[in-house]
Amino acid sequence: MHEKRVGKAYLRELVSSIALYMVLLVAAIRWGRPMEEGALRTLVLLSPMIGFFAALWVIARHFGRIDEYQRMRMLENVALAAALTAGLTFSYGFLETAGYPRLSMFTVWCVLCGAVGVVGIVRKLLER
Repeated sequence: MHEKRVGKAYLRELVSSIALYMVLLVAAIRWGRPMEEGALRTLVLLSPMIGFFAALWVIARHFGRIDEYQRMRMLENVALAAALTAGLTFSYGFLETAGYPRLSMFTVWCVLCGAVGVVGIVRKLLER
């Protein structure tokens, strides 16, 4: 029962922080990009980071709420995903020297998030 309650709270909080990030991102792109250069523009363009740090806080809280086994599994998933992301990004770095287009650093974050999901799903399937 505790795990379900904690899981629902985590999901609700994480979705809320991601929604905040998305709203601030749209606002930053819509109103921040056309602004004149300066401190205000910089702050507006950085405002989506509020949602990012909220998500980071939610994840840290979740780690504190779960038991040791779940914590170990999640950390293993993140470690494996980080290794996979490193391999993919290093490989693509070599492809860039062969003429492939340069990718934004935003891509690395997307690959890492996707890799965490894929690693979690694959490990769950292998447990069966």
